[in-house]
Formats: sequence, structure tokens, C-alpha cells
Amino acid sequence: MRFDLTDLRLFLAVVDAGSITHGAADVGLSLAAASERLRDMETAGEVVLLNRGRRGVTPTEAGDALVHHARAILNQMARMRGDLGHYAKSLRTSIRVYANTAAITEFLPERLAPWMAAHPQVDIELRERQSPEVAKSIAAGFADIGILSSAVDTAGLELHPFAIDRLVVVAHAAHPLAEKASAKFTDVLDQPFIGLAGGALQDHIDAQAARYGAKLKARIVLRSFDGICRMAGEGVGIGIIPQSAARRGAQSAMIAAIPLQDAWATRRLSVCACSGQELNPHARSLFEHLSTLGQELASE
Repeated sequence: MRFDLTDLRLFLAVVDAGSITHGAADVGLSLAAASERLRDMETAGEVVLLNRGRRGVTPTEAGDALVHHARAILNQMARMRGDLGHYAKSLRTSIRVYANTAAITEFLPERLAPWMAAHPQVDIELRERQSPEVAKSIAAGFADIGILSSAVDTAGLELHPFAIDRLVVVAHAAHPLAEKASAKFTDVLDQPFIGLAGGALQDHIDAQAARYGAKLKARIVLRSFDGICRMAGEGVGIGIIPQSAARRGAQSAMIAAIPLQDAWATRRLSVCACSGQELNPHARSLFEHLSTLGQELASE
């Protein structure tokens, strides 16, 4: 059987996402092209690699074996590129970073920028995931570096402080909630809601609502925190966003930011890597850069 690197990347992405559709998108393939590649892999190997169901896909026993070998091959390729990158200025390498919504939107752009400017030969493959998925992906070797909430299971991971992410309710300045110093999530479950499109943060909020047997009443779903603030400032509904985003939004919209009392709404974010896996030199440099910034903030 002959699998190329694209096959291996696709297979790992599909297993990681639990979905052929999402896995294909992660590696830049159409669903049709990805499905054809996966069928060809199974035909060439005369083996079933994925269990396909209505809720997604999971690897078979043979698929688990391929995951192990594919991860080792791709990690070795990444290390090779990283090592040679010190000697060949034209050789590009990439670092896979998985992070939750707050890290990607509120913290990473500012912290990644100076490091990337100093390492022009390195690209970052940034993927948005919920914290439990980040932990599993780092432990499994699907990504090099992760940013996650320390509230999840982090066994087998090397962790360093990264940031504190506080979620707040944003509402019109004249909204009854604006008079409160803080609010419980149960106080807003019956409010018209302004949601965030296709993000791990919204999935997290929806999961908290489901714990109470509730479903948020979304009036509209937007792609940015700024858009949520503007809608809340016009009295369209309430939203739940990071405190830092609410502070920015307050400069251009008539909103109040009400802290959520619930424990899940204040999360200590950590930068992590797999403790049993050696990072290539560039990935180690980035990991130490992000760790140092987080430790400086934690000591303030």
C-alpha cells in the first residue's frame, strides 16, 4: 500500500475532528476529494480504516494503527524541517497550534506577531477547538502546541500559565441586567440571545445551557465579538463574550458588561505541549515564548 503525506494528514484530521467534512476542511480539500482519497486508502490496503455513522466517524482497530504510524511520520517530517530550517533560510516549516476561541481572538494575535516576525520561515497552522479537544489532540500528537482551559483533563501534558479568560454578559446600558454587579447564567437563559457563529466558545456556552435542560433563544448569529456588542448596544438581545472583547466593544456601543458568577465562566488558560514528545527547535522556541509571556502576566 502507498499513502502520500496528504493522505496521512487527511486521515489524522478526519480522526481528530470525528468528521470527514471537518477533516477535509482542515486540510484544504473538498468533501468529494477527501472521501475519494479515504476510499482509495481503504481499497489499497484492503482494510476498513473508519467506522462511519450518523454522528461522525471513528477509527477501526486498523485505523488506530494507521493513526500511530501517520503521527510518527508527520512528526518526524516536522522535526526534519525544523532542524534543517536552521541551515536553509529558504526551507519553510510549520507549527500546528490548537486553541479555544478566547485564545485565538483575544490573546494569540498580539503574542504570536513578534515571534512570527522574528521567524519569517515558520508558518502557523492555527485551528479552533474546545479545550477538551485541544487536550486530546496534543496528547495524541495531532498538534504541537495547545491553548486550553486548565479545568479539563491535562494528564500527560506540560502546562504553563497563559492568560485568564473571564466571560461576561453584554447588554444594552438600559437593560435591567445592567444594574447588577454580576449575574448567574440561569438569569439569562430566557433572554433573547446574540450568538457567535461556528466557534468553540459558542459550543461551550450551548453545552452549559444544555446542562440546565435549556436551549438559548438565538435572534441572530454573528461572526465577531464586535458585531455582538453592536447588536447588544441597540437592544437586540444579550450576548456572552470575553471581558476583553466587551471592553473594546464598550468604546463604540452603549453596552454594559456584567460578569458571570458561574465557575465555568472564569477560566485559567494554559499553553501546553505533550510531555512525552520532543518538539522541533522552532516549536520549542514558540512554546517557550508563549510560556514566558504567560508567566509574566501571572506574576503581575
